[in-house]
Amino acid sequence: MSNFDELADQISGVESRLSDLIFDAVRSQLRGEQTEEAKELEKRLSKARRSLQKAEHLLRGIPDVED
Repeated sequence: MSNFDELADQISGVESRLSDLIFDAVRSQLRGEQTEEAKELEKRLSKARRSLQKAEHLLRGIPDVED
Protein backbone atom coordinates (compact mmCIF):
# COMPACT_ATOMS: atom_id res chain seq x y z
CA MET A 1 0.00 0.00 0.00
CA SER A 2 1.42 3.37 -0.95
CA ASN A 3 1.73 6.36 1.32
CA PHE A 4 -1.01 8.03 -0.72
CA ASP A 5 -3.37 5.12 -0.08
CA GLU A 6 -2.59 5.15 3.64
CA LEU A 7 -3.24 8.88 3.82
CA ALA A 8 -6.44 8.49 1.80
CA ASP A 9 -7.60 5.81 4.27
CA GLN A 10 -6.92 8.13 7.21
CA ILE A 11 -8.76 10.98 5.51
CA SER A 12 -11.68 8.65 4.83
CA GLY A 13 -11.82 7.80 8.54
CA VAL A 14 -11.93 11.47 9.51
CA GLU A 15 -14.65 12.07 6.90
CA SER A 16 -16.68 9.25 8.42
CA ARG A 17 -16.40 10.76 11.90
CA LEU A 18 -17.43 14.15 10.50
CA SER A 19 -20.51 12.51 9.00
CA ASP A 20 -21.46 11.27 12.46
CA LEU A 21 -21.05 14.79 13.86
CA ILE A 22 -23.22 16.20 11.07
CA PHE A 23 -26.00 13.76 11.93
CA ASP A 24 -25.72 14.75 15.59
CA ALA A 25 -26.09 18.42 14.60
CA VAL A 26 -29.15 17.61 12.49
CA ARG A 27 -30.71 15.65 15.36
CA SER A 28 -30.15 18.67 17.62
CA GLN A 29 -31.92 20.86 15.07
CA LEU A 30 -34.88 18.49 14.95
CA ARG A 31 -35.14 18.48 18.74
CA GLY A 32 -34.97 22.26 18.82
CA GLU A 33 -31.82 22.29 20.95
CA GLN A 34 -29.83 25.43 20.09
CA THR A 35 -31.19 25.37 16.55
CA GLU A 36 -29.17 28.26 15.10
CA GLU A 37 -25.92 26.98 16.57
CA ALA A 38 -26.63 23.48 15.26
CA LYS A 39 -27.37 24.82 11.75
CA GLU A 40 -24.09 26.75 11.67
CA LEU A 41 -22.17 23.72 12.95
CA GLU A 42 -23.81 21.53 10.32
CA LYS A 43 -22.74 23.94 7.56
CA ARG A 44 -19.14 24.06 8.76
CA LEU A 45 -18.89 20.29 9.20
CA SER A 46 -20.45 19.66 5.78
CA LYS A 47 -17.94 21.98 4.13
CA ALA A 48 -15.05 20.22 5.90
CA ARG A 49 -16.48 16.82 4.88
CA ARG A 50 -16.63 17.83 1.21
CA SER A 51 -13.04 19.03 1.37
CA LEU A 52 -11.93 15.73 2.87
CA GLN A 53 -13.80 13.79 0.19
CA LYS A 54 -12.04 15.82 -2.51
CA ALA A 55 -8.66 15.20 -0.87
CA GLU A 56 -9.31 11.47 -0.65
CA HIS A 57 -10.38 11.33 -4.30
CA LEU A 58 -7.28 13.26 -5.34
CA LEU A 59 -5.00 10.88 -3.45
CA ARG A 60 -6.72 7.81 -4.90
CA GLY A 61 -6.81 9.24 -8.43
CA ILE A 62 -10.61 9.19 -8.53
CA PRO A 63 -12.21 11.92 -10.67
CA ASP A 64 -13.97 14.45 -8.46
CA VAL A 65 -17.72 14.64 -8.99
CA GLU A 66 -19.37 17.89 -7.96
CA ASP A 67 -22.66 17.67 -6.02
